[in-house]
Amino acid sequence: MEKIAITSEGPTLDDAVDPRFGRTAGFVVIDPETMTFEYKNNGAAQTMPKGAGIQAAETVVAAGARALLTGYVGPKAFQALSAAGVTIIQNIENMTVREAVDQYKSGQIDVATAPNSRGHGR
Repeated sequence: MEKIAITSEGPTLDDAVDPRFGRTAGFVVIDPETMTFEYKNNGAAQTMPKGAGIQAAETVVAAGARALLTGYVGPKAFQALSAAGVTIIQNIENMTVREAVDQYKSGQIDVATAPNSRGHGR
């Protein structure tokens, strides 16, 4: 299985999924087969007045993730991620990173075909 990125409120598998994509605290980038992971801080994008989603998309792609699990993705970020070949799974909320990975591995979540946010923080 390829690496996946999950928006996270903290650096561990037991932290909550952050429903925000562009302004997430960071990304847990994980190999779902081995459950080895690393944390990518998204602090720089949090302070940007515009373009946070594009910056976050660049972070996900640079980390080598082929799938993204998050709550909400705006149209520009959705387009950037799709163009880079990243599979997007949206509407992931109210669970830990570990629970999101488990759902992904079991096929309980659907791939997004369109953004579910207008951008600029939903």
